[in-house]
Amino acid sequence: MVPFEVTPGELKRLLDGGEVVLLDVREPEELPLARLEGALHIPMGDIPGRTVELDPEARIVVMCHLGQRSAMVAQFLRQRDFERVSSLAGGIDAWAREVDPGVGRY
Repeated sequence: MVPFEVTPGELKRLLDGGEVVLLDVREPEELPLARLEGALHIPMGDIPGRTVELDPEARIVVMCHLGQRSAMVAQFLRQRDFERVSSLAGGIDAWAREVDPGVGRY
């Protein structure tokens, strides 16, 4: 099984390698404030009804603002046989601080 959390640097390596689905679970009103291109957006509250849109075999990293919601969603998915799911430690805020300062912070 993959680690429960990945750092922004680890996520960058996964994205650069094209081997990950980035799942953004923030609310729609958060997207204009900061976003990563190519992320699949499913708000946290919609996840239970939309898991069919996700491949349980795929390598998935869940992202939110600071990491709390993504951890809950990652745990939820792991309990439903998504074995290759991780949460982005520190969320998009950590990404903006550590990888890409061009991404907005809020």
